[in-house]
Amino acid sequence: MWIIIIIVVLLLGLAGVLVYIGIRHPAPDEGEILQQRLDEFVEKGENVSLETLEMSQPFRERVIYPVARKLGELAIRFTPQNALNSIQRRLELAGNPPGIDPTIFLAMQMVFGAVMGGGFFAVFTFGQTKISVFLRIVLVAAFFLLGYYLPSLWLGSKISKRQRDVRKQMPDALDLLTICVEAGLGFDYALAKVVDKWKNEISRGFARVLQEMQLGKTRREALRDMADRINITEMTSFVASIIQSEQLGVSMSKVLHIQAEQMRTRRRQYAEEQAHKAPTKMLLPMAGLIFPALIIVLLTPAILQLMRSNLAGVFGGTGLGGIP
Repeated sequence: MWIIIIIVVLLLGLAGVLVYIGIRHPAPDEGEILQQRLDEFVEKGENVSLETLEMSQPFRERVIYPVARKLGELAIRFTPQNALNSIQRRLELAGNPPGIDPTIFLAMQMVFGAVMGGGFFAVFTFGQTKISVFLRIVLVAAFFLLGYYLPSLWLGSKISKRQRDVRKQMPDALDLLTICVEAGLGFDYALAKVVDKWKNEISRGFARVLQEMQLGKTRREALRDMADRINITEMTSFVASIIQSEQLGVSMSKVLHIQAEQMRTRRRQYAEEQAHKAPTKMLLPMAGLIFPALIIVLLTPAILQLMRSNLAGVFGGTGLGGIP
Protein backbone atom coordinates (compact mmCIF):
# COMPACT_ATOMS: atom_id res chain seq x y z
CA MET A 1 0.00 0.00 0.00
CA TRP A 2 2.77 2.42 0.94
CA ILE A 3 4.69 1.58 -2.25
CA ILE A 4 1.66 2.48 -4.38
CA ILE A 5 1.17 5.75 -2.51
CA ILE A 6 4.84 6.63 -3.01
CA ILE A 7 4.56 5.87 -6.74
CA VAL A 8 1.49 8.10 -7.04
CA VAL A 9 3.23 10.95 -5.21
CA LEU A 10 6.29 10.59 -7.46
CA LEU A 11 4.11 10.65 -10.59
CA LEU A 12 2.32 13.78 -9.41
CA GLY A 13 5.64 15.41 -8.56
CA LEU A 14 7.06 14.48 -11.97
CA ALA A 15 4.02 15.94 -13.75
CA GLY A 16 4.31 19.14 -11.73
CA VAL A 17 8.04 19.45 -12.49
CA LEU A 18 7.49 18.96 -16.21
CA VAL A 19 4.74 21.59 -16.30
CA TYR A 20 6.91 23.99 -14.28
CA ILE A 21 9.82 23.51 -16.68
CA GLY A 22 7.57 24.09 -19.65
CA ILE A 23 6.17 27.30 -18.16
CA ARG A 24 9.43 28.81 -16.89
CA HIS A 25 11.43 27.87 -19.99
CA PRO A 26 9.33 28.54 -23.07
CA ALA A 27 10.15 26.73 -26.26
CA PRO A 28 11.51 29.05 -28.97
CA ASP A 29 10.59 28.65 -32.59
CA GLU A 30 11.69 25.31 -34.03
CA GLY A 31 13.32 26.93 -37.05
CA GLU A 32 15.34 29.24 -34.84
CA ILE A 33 16.56 26.29 -32.74
CA LEU A 34 17.73 24.35 -35.78
CA GLN A 35 19.39 27.42 -37.26
CA GLN A 36 21.27 28.09 -34.01
CA ARG A 37 22.47 24.49 -33.88
CA LEU A 38 23.60 24.62 -37.50
CA ASP A 39 25.49 27.85 -36.89
CA GLU A 40 27.26 26.29 -33.93
CA PHE A 41 28.39 23.27 -35.95
CA VAL A 42 29.44 25.47 -38.89
CA GLU A 43 31.60 27.60 -36.58
CA LYS A 44 33.26 24.45 -35.24
CA GLY A 45 33.80 23.15 -38.78
CA GLU A 46 32.10 19.82 -38.08
CA ASN A 47 30.00 17.72 -40.42
CA VAL A 48 26.68 17.06 -38.78
CA SER A 49 23.86 14.70 -39.63
CA LEU A 50 20.16 15.33 -39.02
CA GLU A 51 20.12 12.78 -36.19
CA THR A 52 23.03 14.48 -34.44
CA LEU A 53 21.36 17.84 -34.89
CA GLU A 54 18.11 16.57 -33.39
CA MET A 55 19.84 14.86 -30.45
CA SER A 56 21.75 18.06 -29.66
CA GLN A 57 18.50 19.80 -28.74
CA PRO A 58 17.37 19.87 -25.11
CA PHE A 59 15.13 17.06 -23.82
CA ARG A 60 12.31 19.58 -23.41
CA GLU A 61 12.19 20.38 -27.15
CA ARG A 62 12.78 16.77 -28.25
CA VAL A 63 10.26 14.95 -26.05
CA ILE A 64 8.10 17.03 -23.72
CA TYR A 65 6.69 19.59 -26.15
CA PRO A 66 6.04 17.17 -29.06
CA VAL A 67 4.21 14.74 -26.76
CA ALA A 68 2.24 17.57 -25.14
CA ARG A 69 1.24 18.97 -28.51
CA LYS A 70 0.12 15.56 -29.78
CA LEU A 71 -2.05 15.12 -26.70
CA GLY A 72 -3.41 18.64 -27.13
CA GLU A 73 -4.20 18.07 -30.80
CA LEU A 74 -6.00 14.85 -29.87
CA ALA A 75 -8.06 16.71 -27.25
CA ILE A 76 -8.84 19.55 -29.68
CA ARG A 77 -10.61 17.08 -32.01
CA PHE A 78 -13.19 16.41 -29.30
CA THR A 79 -13.35 19.93 -27.86
CA PRO A 80 -16.06 22.36 -29.05
CA GLN A 81 -14.89 25.55 -30.70
CA ASN A 82 -16.52 27.66 -28.00
CA ALA A 83 -14.40 25.90 -25.37
CA LEU A 84 -11.23 26.53 -27.39
CA ASN A 85 -12.14 30.20 -27.74
CA SER A 86 -12.75 30.38 -24.00
CA ILE A 87 -9.31 28.86 -23.30
CA GLN A 88 -7.66 31.30 -25.71
CA ARG A 89 -9.51 34.17 -24.06
CA ARG A 90 -8.37 33.13 -20.58
CA LEU A 91 -4.78 32.75 -21.79
CA GLU A 92 -4.92 36.31 -23.13
CA LEU A 93 -6.28 37.55 -19.79
CA ALA A 94 -3.38 35.76 -18.07
CA GLY A 95 -0.89 37.57 -20.29
CA ASN A 96 -0.23 34.63 -22.64
CA PRO A 97 2.12 32.62 -20.37
CA PRO A 98 5.26 31.59 -22.32
CA GLY A 99 5.06 28.19 -23.95
CA ILE A 100 1.32 27.79 -23.24
CA ASP A 101 -1.27 27.72 -26.00
CA PRO A 102 -4.67 25.95 -26.16
CA THR A 103 -3.10 22.67 -27.28
CA ILE A 104 -0.54 22.67 -24.45
CA PHE A 105 -3.21 23.69 -21.94
CA LEU A 106 -5.51 20.84 -22.97
CA ALA A 107 -2.55 18.46 -22.76
CA MET A 108 -1.85 19.67 -19.23
CA GLN A 109 -5.45 18.99 -18.26
CA MET A 110 -5.33 15.49 -19.72
CA VAL A 111 -2.00 14.66 -18.06
CA PHE A 112 -3.03 15.89 -14.62
CA GLY A 113 -6.40 14.16 -14.86
CA ALA A 114 -4.87 10.88 -16.02
CA VAL A 115 -2.13 10.94 -13.39
CA MET A 116 -4.46 11.62 -10.47
CA GLY A 117 -7.27 9.37 -11.68
CA GLY A 118 -4.93 6.54 -12.70
CA GLY A 119 -2.86 6.83 -9.53
CA PHE A 120 -5.83 6.53 -7.22
CA PHE A 121 -7.28 3.77 -9.41
CA ALA A 122 -4.07 1.81 -8.78
CA VAL A 123 -4.34 2.51 -5.05
CA PHE A 124 -7.93 1.30 -4.87
CA THR A 125 -7.25 -1.72 -7.13
CA PHE A 126 -4.01 -3.10 -5.70
CA GLY A 127 -4.25 -1.72 -2.18
CA GLN A 128 -5.96 -3.47 0.68
CA THR A 129 -9.03 -1.25 0.73
CA LYS A 130 -12.50 -2.48 1.60
CA ILE A 131 -14.43 -0.14 -0.67
CA SER A 132 -17.27 -1.08 -2.96
CA VAL A 133 -16.76 -1.01 -6.71
CA PHE A 134 -19.27 1.81 -7.16
CA LEU A 135 -17.52 3.99 -4.56
CA ARG A 136 -14.14 3.28 -6.20
CA ILE A 137 -15.47 4.43 -9.57
CA VAL A 138 -16.90 7.57 -8.02
CA LEU A 139 -13.65 8.40 -6.21
CA VAL A 140 -11.49 7.77 -9.29
CA ALA A 141 -13.80 9.99 -11.39
CA ALA A 142 -13.67 12.69 -8.71
CA PHE A 143 -9.85 12.64 -8.61
CA PHE A 144 -9.72 12.66 -12.42
CA LEU A 145 -11.92 15.75 -12.54
CA LEU A 146 -9.84 17.37 -9.81
CA GLY A 147 -6.65 16.81 -11.79
CA TYR A 148 -8.36 17.96 -14.97
CA TYR A 149 -9.38 21.28 -13.42
CA LEU A 150 -6.08 21.96 -11.62
CA PRO A 151 -4.64 23.80 -14.69
CA SER A 152 -7.84 25.89 -14.83
CA LEU A 153 -7.37 26.87 -11.19
CA TRP A 154 -3.75 27.77 -11.90
CA LEU A 155 -4.79 29.86 -14.91
CA GLY A 156 -7.44 31.63 -12.85
CA SER A 157 -4.82 32.54 -10.24
CA LYS A 158 -2.56 33.90 -13.00
CA ILE A 159 -5.42 36.08 -14.30
CA SER A 160 -6.18 37.44 -10.82
CA LYS A 161 -2.51 38.15 -10.11
CA ARG A 162 -2.06 39.97 -13.42
CA GLN A 163 -5.11 42.14 -12.82
CA ARG A 164 -3.92 42.97 -9.29
CA ASP A 165 -0.51 43.93 -10.65
CA VAL A 166 -2.05 46.21 -13.28
CA ARG A 167 -4.19 47.93 -10.62
CA LYS A 168 -1.11 48.61 -8.51
CA GLN A 169 0.98 49.84 -11.44
CA MET A 170 -1.54 52.11 -13.17
CA PRO A 171 -1.24 55.22 -10.96
CA ASP A 172 2.56 55.36 -11.33
CA ALA A 173 2.35 54.73 -15.07
CA LEU A 174 -0.24 57.49 -15.49
CA ASP A 175 1.92 59.88 -13.47
CA LEU A 176 4.81 59.25 -15.87
CA LEU A 177 2.48 59.65 -18.86
CA THR A 178 1.24 62.96 -17.44
CA ILE A 179 4.79 64.26 -16.92
CA CYS A 180 5.84 63.27 -20.43
CA VAL A 181 2.77 64.83 -22.08
CA GLU A 182 3.12 68.05 -20.06
CA ALA A 183 6.78 68.18 -21.13
CA GLY A 184 5.66 68.33 -24.77
CA LEU A 185 5.84 64.70 -25.90
CA GLY A 186 3.05 63.12 -27.88
CA PHE A 187 0.93 60.41 -26.35
CA ASP A 188 2.61 57.65 -28.38
CA TYR A 189 6.09 58.79 -27.30
CA ALA A 190 4.87 58.98 -23.71
CA LEU A 191 3.76 55.34 -23.95
CA ALA A 192 7.21 54.47 -25.30
CA LYS A 193 8.81 56.16 -22.26
CA VAL A 194 6.73 53.99 -19.92
CA VAL A 195 7.78 50.91 -21.87
CA ASP A 196 11.46 51.89 -21.63
CA LYS A 197 11.33 52.70 -17.92
CA TRP A 198 9.50 49.62 -16.56
CA LYS A 199 9.29 45.94 -17.34
CA ASN A 200 5.96 44.90 -15.88
CA GLU A 201 2.46 43.96 -16.97
CA ILE A 202 1.28 47.46 -17.87
CA SER A 203 4.46 48.28 -19.80
CA ARG A 204 4.05 45.06 -21.79
CA GLY A 205 0.48 46.07 -22.54
CA PHE A 206 1.62 49.51 -23.76
CA ALA A 207 4.38 47.89 -25.83
CA ARG A 208 1.83 45.72 -27.61
CA VAL A 209 -0.30 48.80 -28.28
CA LEU A 210 2.67 50.50 -29.95
CA GLN A 211 3.45 47.39 -32.00
CA GLU A 212 -0.14 47.10 -33.21
CA MET A 213 -0.15 50.76 -34.17
CA GLN A 214 3.01 50.24 -36.18
CA LEU A 215 1.32 47.33 -37.97
CA GLY A 216 -1.58 49.54 -39.06
CA LYS A 217 -4.14 49.60 -36.27
CA THR A 218 -5.54 52.91 -35.17
CA ARG A 219 -4.76 54.13 -31.69
CA ARG A 220 -8.41 53.75 -30.68
CA GLU A 221 -8.55 50.10 -31.74
CA ALA A 222 -5.21 49.24 -30.15
CA LEU A 223 -6.19 50.81 -26.83
CA ARG A 224 -9.58 49.08 -26.80
CA ASP A 225 -7.92 45.74 -27.51
CA MET A 226 -5.52 46.33 -24.61
CA ALA A 227 -8.42 47.09 -22.26
CA ASP A 228 -10.17 43.94 -23.46
CA ARG A 229 -7.05 41.83 -22.82
CA ILE A 230 -6.67 43.14 -19.26
CA ASN A 231 -10.41 43.31 -18.47
CA ILE A 232 -10.47 45.53 -15.39
CA THR A 233 -12.66 48.57 -14.76
CA GLU A 234 -9.73 50.93 -14.22
CA MET A 235 -8.14 50.21 -17.60
CA THR A 236 -11.48 50.38 -19.42
CA SER A 237 -12.18 53.79 -17.86
CA PHE A 238 -8.70 55.05 -18.77
CA VAL A 239 -9.02 53.97 -22.41
CA ALA A 240 -12.50 55.47 -22.70
CA SER A 241 -11.27 58.82 -21.33
CA ILE A 242 -8.33 58.89 -23.78
CA ILE A 243 -10.60 58.15 -26.75
CA GLN A 244 -13.11 60.80 -25.67
CA SER A 245 -10.38 63.40 -25.22
CA GLU A 246 -9.22 62.78 -28.79
CA GLN A 247 -12.75 63.04 -30.15
CA LEU A 248 -13.68 66.18 -28.19
CA GLY A 249 -10.30 67.92 -28.41
CA VAL A 250 -9.79 68.08 -24.62
CA SER A 251 -6.28 68.64 -23.29
CA MET A 252 -4.55 65.26 -22.93
CA SER A 253 -2.46 66.35 -19.95
CA LYS A 254 -5.56 67.36 -17.95
CA VAL A 255 -7.28 64.07 -18.72
CA LEU A 256 -4.20 62.10 -17.69
CA HIS A 257 -3.84 64.12 -14.49
CA ILE A 258 -7.47 63.47 -13.52
CA GLN A 259 -7.13 59.79 -14.39
CA ALA A 260 -3.97 59.45 -12.29
CA GLU A 261 -5.75 60.90 -9.25
CA GLN A 262 -8.74 58.62 -9.76
CA MET A 263 -6.52 55.55 -10.14
CA ARG A 264 -4.65 56.38 -6.95
CA THR A 265 -7.95 56.74 -5.10
CA ARG A 266 -9.20 53.43 -6.49
CA ARG A 267 -5.95 51.72 -5.52
CA ARG A 268 -6.33 52.96 -1.95
CA GLN A 269 -9.95 51.82 -1.87
CA TYR A 270 -8.96 48.40 -3.22
CA ALA A 271 -6.28 48.07 -0.51
CA GLU A 272 -8.84 48.98 2.16
CA GLU A 273 -11.28 46.44 0.73
CA GLN A 274 -8.64 43.71 0.88
CA ALA A 275 -7.78 44.71 4.45
CA HIS A 276 -11.42 44.37 5.48
CA LYS A 277 -11.50 40.87 3.98
CA ALA A 278 -8.46 39.76 5.98
CA PRO A 279 -10.34 38.81 9.20
CA THR A 280 -12.71 36.59 7.23
CA LYS A 281 -9.84 34.90 5.42
CA MET A 282 -8.02 34.36 8.72
CA LEU A 283 -11.04 32.63 10.25
CA LEU A 284 -10.54 29.30 8.45
CA PRO A 285 -6.87 28.72 9.42
CA MET A 286 -7.60 29.90 12.95
CA ALA A 287 -10.55 27.55 13.33
CA GLY A 288 -8.76 24.63 11.71
CA LEU A 289 -5.22 24.99 13.08
CA ILE A 290 -4.93 27.40 16.00
CA PHE A 291 -8.10 26.72 17.99
CA PRO A 292 -7.63 22.92 18.18
CA ALA A 293 -4.09 23.39 19.49
CA LEU A 294 -5.32 25.90 22.09
CA ILE A 295 -8.09 23.52 23.17
CA ILE A 296 -5.59 20.69 23.61
CA VAL A 297 -3.21 22.87 25.64
CA LEU A 298 -5.94 24.35 27.84
CA LEU A 299 -8.18 21.33 28.40
CA THR A 300 -5.63 18.51 28.74
CA PRO A 301 -4.64 19.41 32.35
CA ALA A 302 -8.32 19.67 33.34
CA ILE A 303 -9.12 16.28 31.76
CA LEU A 304 -6.19 14.68 33.58
CA GLN A 305 -7.45 16.10 36.88
CA LEU A 306 -10.96 14.78 36.19
CA MET A 307 -9.58 11.34 35.35
CA ARG A 308 -7.99 11.23 38.80
CA SER A 309 -11.14 12.44 40.56
CA ASN A 310 -14.38 10.70 41.48
CA LEU A 311 -15.57 11.13 37.87
CA ALA A 312 -12.82 8.85 36.62
CA GLY A 313 -15.33 6.24 35.51
CA VAL A 314 -16.73 8.61 32.93
CA PHE A 315 -13.28 9.09 31.36
CA GLY A 316 -12.10 5.52 31.72
CA GLY A 317 -9.72 6.26 34.60
CA THR A 318 -9.22 4.50 37.94
CA GLY A 319 -10.34 7.30 40.26
CA LEU A 320 -8.66 8.32 43.48
CA GLY A 321 -7.93 4.76 44.38
CA GLY A 322 -5.92 4.24 41.25
CA ILE A 323 -3.54 7.13 41.92
CA PRO A 324 -0.14 5.70 42.89
